Amino acid sequence: MRKRKNNILEGIDWILVLFYLVFIFLGWISIYAATYSDTEYELLDFSTKYGKQFIWILLSFVLIIIILAIDKKFYEDFSGVFFIVSLLSLVGLFIFGKNINGATSWYNFGSFGIQPSEFAKTATALALANFLNDRNRDLIKQDNQLKAFGIIFLPALFITLQPDPGSALVYISLVLVLYRFGLPIYYLVIGALGLILFIATLYFGYLNTLIITFILITIFLIYLKQKNKKFLLKSWINFLAIYLFTGLFIFSVDYVFNNIFEQRHRDRFNILLGKAADTKGIGYNTDQSVITISSGGFTGKGFLQGDRTQGNFVPEQQTDYIYSTVGEEWGFLGSSFVVILFIFFLLHLLHVAERQKSIFSKVYAYATVAIFFFHFTINIGMVIGLLPTVGIPLPFFSYGGSSLWGFTILLFILIRLDADRIYEW
Repeated sequence: MRKRKNNILEGIDWILVLFYLVFIFLGWISIYAATYSDTEYELLDFSTKYGKQFIWILLSFVLIIIILAIDKKFYEDFSGVFFIVSLLSLVGLFIFGKNINGATSWYNFGSFGIQPSEFAKTATALALANFLNDRNRDLIKQDNQLKAFGIIFLPALFITLQPDPGSALVYISLVLVLYRFGLPIYYLVIGALGLILFIATLYFGYLNTLIITFILITIFLIYLKQKNKKFLLKSWINFLAIYLFTGLFIFSVDYVFNNIFEQRHRDRFNILLGKAADTKGIGYNTDQSVITISSGGFTGKGFLQGDRTQGNFVPEQQTDYIYSTVGEEWGFLGSSFVVILFIFFLLHLLHVAERQKSIFSKVYAYATVAIFFFHFTINIGMVIGLLPTVGIPLPFFSYGGSSLWGFTILLFILIRLDADRIYEW
């Protein structure tokens, strides 16, 4: 490996930097529009939310310089330390954290707050990259699979217990990274089938779902019997085990839904599945968000001209529902532009991930793609009413210093790792 010159800008992917600058600019003007008031005339009033976000943006550039100045090996060598510190910060919330909106997810220092789950994503991505880089671990082996799952789901467990299941869901995206590096596909198949059975049971009821599922399994069994005349007893035993496991899973859905899920989560699933209508309670935000986006029409109402945004029809619109501001003020054209921008951003991230020469950088790059993809897809789906509300911010758009810094760190560590690829062979 050739030694990198003492220039933090050498090898930088300026396309990713440009995407970042465009995102934070569009995000800031959207936050400004969502929190603007006719009584406030100063563009940079630091007592306002858009003023505070501007401070976080300025501090982000300081953070970026620090990230780019640190040697790549530092992120590899200390990835385990970052992971342990992130776990301790999540555990510490149960003792020192502040409860906000029913979740103990924040450390408060006066008017200053930090949400450690936003930084734990990067630490987990680094730890996973380091684990798979260590002697090129083979994910065909079950002990390596269990260790990889442990790295992913341990922080997710602590976040779920806060409780903040929305943020915990992000870690599922990291499982997809494992398939790129050798995890058997049957895990994905089992997971997808489990999700289908879960939703089907909620929608059709456990008895109907059980009957339909058993019929489908039986048809599949008969098909295999016809294809293979020497259908061994061992195969029949396996299918009996599938019948038993499937039946137990379906019967457990009702218990999990009614005894483990909180009422707000049950309400969101019922609304999504069309089993309940609630435009004033738990479904109010989503309903108002959809109306607000629709009111923008094709070209939008113009910057600061969104009467629904100015009327605060969508509560806390500057956070998870910031995309509704874009929809109202810039219409179908503007909201489509944001979606297309994110799609090209994700595609370029995939290109960057694939060109990495070290396993560590490649795994981390794919983890970065997965996290950004999950946030973008879930947030947009939630805001337009296709998915239940789970409290996941839109990267670089949603208001919040922890969110902005978390995504900035995640992206620029990748940019720093990618800059060194020209020195590797």
